[in-house]
Amino acid sequence: MKSFILLFSFFQFLVSQASEPTFSKLSSDTAFTDSIHFFSNTLQANKKRINLLNYSISGTYGLSMYWLYTQWYKDYPGSSFHFFNDNSEWLQMDKFAHTWDAYLISKSISKCYKWAGYENKKSILYGIAITGLYQTTIEVFDGFSKEWGFSGGDILANSIGLASFAFQELHWKEQRITLKLSFHQTKYSSYRPKLLGENIFENIIKDYNGLTNWVCINPHSFFKNSVFPKWLSLAIGFGAEGMTGGKTNPEIVNGKIIPAFDRYRQYYFSVDFELSKIKTQSAFFSSLFRIINIVHLPAPAIEFRSGGKPQYKALYF
Repeated sequence: MKSFILLFSFFQFLVSQASEPTFSKLSSDTAFTDSIHFFSNTLQANKKRINLLNYSISGTYGLSMYWLYTQWYKDYPGSSFHFFNDNSEWLQMDKFAHTWDAYLISKSISKCYKWAGYENKKSILYGIAITGLYQTTIEVFDGFSKEWGFSGGDILANSIGLASFAFQELHWKEQRITLKLSFHQTKYSSYRPKLLGENIFENIIKDYNGLTNWVCINPHSFFKNSVFPKWLSLAIGFGAEGMTGGKTNPEIVNGKIIPAFDRYRQYYFSVDFELSKIKTQSAFFSSLFRIINIVHLPAPAIEFRSGGKPQYKALYF
């Protein structure tokens, strides 16, 4: 789940997301002196905001790559650059993560450049270019790691996420189908803490068993006269559990026998709350709702799992 850390690396930028209908006519000299309008987009490119983003992104790039190296690559031997086919690992949950990361990060960065005054196409270009740079850098790291390798499947998954965001923004001028995430801790990490994480922060990055990827479809966006309110979407979730190894589960780890878990896929049908479509007079709360909107909030769900019967969950996260 290496690319997942990028979502948190850019979390700081999400506070810049402004309410889409609201724009500020501030000049470069007043953009940061008037706190009332700080969370609103500017109608023209604002040098101070652009510089803030560029410097922040550059700094975050270096820091996040260093942090990622210490968390993921440091304890594994290096090698000459090579390719690696990992498409059969983790029941493809890592590929879902790459797609979702690319979508969410490019969407966030694009919003930030809109906040700084860039027009729609330019902000989209910056969003997908910067996200592509980050994720490709990680693949290069993999390529020089003996444990992994440069993955064509990861690149394809990244590209699908970038295209999902860019197509909707260019074609519909809005995100009618949003990709979201949810996570819960599982028992599996206790058997392989080095691989799956020793605490909740590492679990979020490493343990695919607790990750659910959501495709949220907003009926009101497609059918303006729909009885569905703007803030309510239909959600389809994808997950998997029982995994203590990439392709197969080991029987012995560090000389200890671990339980034999069945590996299975999970599919969910639920509803989603599209907080970004809730109108508010406060630019701050509009921004806050957009930050929270990357997460699929707890909601009733029906789970369908491979080899099992459907299960109803009163609240699933």
